[in-house]
Amino acid sequence: MQPGGSAPSPASTLLSFLQSSQTLKLLGVGGLVLVLQVPIALVAALVAERQGRRDEAAADVTSRWGREQALTGPALLVPYLERWTEPDEDDATVVRTRERVATFLPEELAVRGRLESERRARGIFSVPVYRAALTVEGRFAPPSFAAWGVSPDDVLWERARLAVGIADARAIQEAAVLSWNGEPVEFEPGAGGLASAGGGMHAPLGRRAAGDALRFSFAVALNGSGGLHFTPFGRETRVELSADWPGPSFQGQWLPSEREVRDDGFSAAWRIPYLGRSYGQAWSSDAAPAEAIAASRFGVALHEGVDPYRMAERSVKYARLFVVWTLGMVWLIEVIGRRRVHPIQYLLMGGAVCLFFLLELSLSEHLRFATAYAVASAAVVAALAAYAGAVLGRRRQAAALAAVVAALYGYLYVVLRDEDYALLIGSLGLFAALAGVMFLTRGVDWYALQDRSEATARRDAPSV
Repeated sequence: MQPGGSAPSPASTLLSFLQSSQTLKLLGVGGLVLVLQVPIALVAALVAERQGRRDEAAADVTSRWGREQALTGPALLVPYLERWTEPDEDDATVVRTRERVATFLPEELAVRGRLESERRARGIFSVPVYRAALTVEGRFAPPSFAAWGVSPDDVLWERARLAVGIADARAIQEAAVLSWNGEPVEFEPGAGGLASAGGGMHAPLGRRAAGDALRFSFAVALNGSGGLHFTPFGRETRVELSADWPGPSFQGQWLPSEREVRDDGFSAAWRIPYLGRSYGQAWSSDAAPAEAIAASRFGVALHEGVDPYRMAERSVKYARLFVVWTLGMVWLIEVIGRRRVHPIQYLLMGGAVCLFFLLELSLSEHLRFATAYAVASAAVVAALAAYAGAVLGRRRQAAALAAVVAALYGYLYVVLRDEDYALLIGSLGLFAALAGVMFLTRGVDWYALQDRSEATARRDAPSV
């Protein structure tokens, strides 16, 4: 019994104890962290949805302008007749014939090209595309059919053709004219049956292909996007490429033997001997190495330096950590500074942390990612600092909370920018954060704190 009044009820005593117990408060903070996973999941879904819309816009632009381009060839295709004998129904020997196509690759192949990039917009989305001006020249050895045992009379020279494969032939901008031993020959649509080429163009040569001097050259202008690739069809293949794009990503089985990447573009050169590929200099139509040809492509992809949606997707993965450390910091200030923070106030501060990732996403669609990240983090830190100052009543504690959150955003930006060392930076950061908490709470007597909470609960319990 309390002096001058009746004893508090067990229910009111229990309620007051639950409100003042730091252990249960910590469990409550954990429950709020779980609740805040809902808006985090919604933001993650929104990132995926916006990325899908960006991809749709990019696909719409590239379908009209030109997709990723790959130059296959040129190759010399010469049909011939294959003859063999077999018995018929009366056991008489008959001669059968069928048409085959022999493919011959150049002895020398040199490609020089220049890429000029620009941007095409669909709504708020900007898609990088390019114009490519290519010059191709080289030399063929005189075609030999000895490997297939073909008689010279069975070679169909009149249907010989030079074939060039182009991945997206719709994007050819200028009608190319082939120079064959100095004689002009018009190209026609279609890849002419070249293996693994898909679309392209071909030039009918006829008996011009039967000579001893087989030099060729032509120029072609293409629209494209994403990247430009080549195939090492020459016994010796040389490719020289320059562009005004500052962020190339060299791809394929061969990297450039020479390259220079500058702020205003890049230049690269490849020197590739035919011994490094898995197909020879000639084949017949029944042995076309289509898969090997596709696998041998090399070139460059024109990637943007920072993909805001990929960065936003990666940053959302750290959202749980941000919520835990922010609310954990508030709880530590409550314990060490002997302040009382209501669960609703915890929830509001956790909501501000979740809102950062939405601000980051929306701003990055209109600003550079670094600028969007800085604006979003500064807005959230300022809001938390102002609110914590009003809740805690002490500027130093509010400033400490703001400093911790600002350090978290700086730490996350470093992790996002340096993906190769993200695991190392993340583990060191977590260790440093845990060590900091251990240092700050090294003098806290948790048993005395619990006893004080129980005494406060009994004192504050209402009389009945």
